[in-house]
Amino acid sequence: MSDKIKVMIVDDHDMVRMGLKTYIMLDPGFEVIAEASNGQEAVNLIDQGIEDGMPDIILMDLMMPVMNGAEATKELLSRYQGLKIVILTSFLEDDLVVQSVEAGAVSYVLKTVSAEELIYALQGAYRGMPVMTGDVAQALTRGLRQRTVQSDDSGMTEREKEVLLLIAEGKTNKDIAEELHISIKTVKTHVSNLLMKCELDDRTQLAIYAHRQGWVS
Repeated sequence: MSDKIKVMIVDDHDMVRMGLKTYIMLDPGFEVIAEASNGQEAVNLIDQGIEDGMPDIILMDLMMPVMNGAEATKELLSRYQGLKIVILTSFLEDDLVVQSVEAGAVSYVLKTVSAEELIYALQGAYRGMPVMTGDVAQALTRGLRQRTVQSDDSGMTEREKEVLLLIAEGKTNKDIAEELHISIKTVKTHVSNLLMKCELDDRTQLAIYAHRQGWVS
């Protein structure tokens, strides 16, 4: 009986699945036992039973037709709690990354990682140890921040609310520009708009406003 870690690859691009399978199979500790082209197909295959048994890890693309990776992760883990799912993505869709976290995926890595980094993420997932690249962590932070402020009805845009929360965290205009990937001039415009909409005089008052609203602990 094989003691290799069994992996299922879910991605809508044939060449990507082929490349991932090649990388993974080069490591003697792993074997790829199944593939699927979207989340729904993965759910169906698991439900029907795979000839080589249940996978230990599912390497799941995030952006797919029919059923995306976040939806498939939630669906599969609601039925098979022992599964370990690693999200692999090319696009940092903030809300989908948040959905994946909430669904229970163990790790979240970009397709730009090296073969060694991919194997490291899979080994970590098998042991229940999360692995998250810096870019994905930032996408998660942005997504959670957006959710925090979406319920407010102050008339601010979502970008203005993001700027406000960063001000409340003590960030400078330069810090905010770098984190949100916008110019310092744009940040200053957002700050001016915030002061006007909140009828306040300075950044300190904006920070206090955010705290009083309960948006920042």
